[in-house]
Amino acid sequence: MAEMDVALKDALQVSGALAAAVVDQTSGMALGTVGGGKDLDVTVAAAANTEVLRAKLRTMDMLGIRERIEDILVTLDSQYHLLRPVTGRNGQGLFIYLALRREGANLAMARHRLRLIEQALEV
Repeated sequence: MAEMDVALKDALQVSGALAAAVVDQTSGMALGTVGGGKDLDVTVAAAANTEVLRAKLRTMDMLGIRERIEDILVTLDSQYHLLRPVTGRNGQGLFIYLALRREGANLAMARHRLRLIEQALEV
């Protein structure tokens, strides 16, 4: 099991990674962050992306979809933003947020690595 600091550092090692956070989906508060900078405030991005996850969960509820979200991808001109809910019992109600530079990122590999990080995360 990886502690949050290790998990975040591992996420930042993904090719093209700009920033990562572990976020409480109830409050939108980032419990841990890494990366970012003047062009990407990770704390603001984490809080705002909480609304993306909540909206999808509400939509699924209205449609009667009883599956779990594996991940959510937002594609921008120059970036990918991945949201992955934590499924382990220690991490219920949390998600991992990963921002990637589109150029140089391998989306399939990023999703794979994020899945492994999520599975090993110990909160």
